[in-house]
Amino acid sequence: QVQLVESGGGLVQAGGSLTLSCAASGHTFSSYGMGWFRQAPGKEREFVAAISWSGGSTYYTDSVKGRFTISGDNAENTVYLQMNSLKPEETAVYYCATNILGNAYYSTWAYDYWGQGTQVTVSS
Repeated sequence: QVQLVESGGGLVQAGGSLTLSCAASGHTFSSYGMGWFRQAPGKEREFVAAISWSGGSTYYTDSVKGRFTISGDNAENTVYLQMNSLKPEETAVYYCATNILGNAYYSTWAYDYWGQGTQVTVSS
């Protein structure tokens, strides 16, 4: 069993920044990497960013490239998401999750354990 706990969400004005953190505990040895997803009210959960523990490759959805940075420490089972120049349409609950396939980082089905989410609200 793996437990994921996100933190760092909050209210920020458009153009502002936030850094989300996700700490994993439990049997994390099967994880190939970790990802961040977000879900706005009435919308499907969507991929934001991911990091592979093998080689440290990172993946981003196009809309956040150049503004968001994912980083992490496999030894400490922690992943971060630095978010800059936030936009109101990025208001959502942000979730971290563990990838169990080592690929398909953009797809929710490649992830098994999920955190409870942290709310990010961007005001205009």
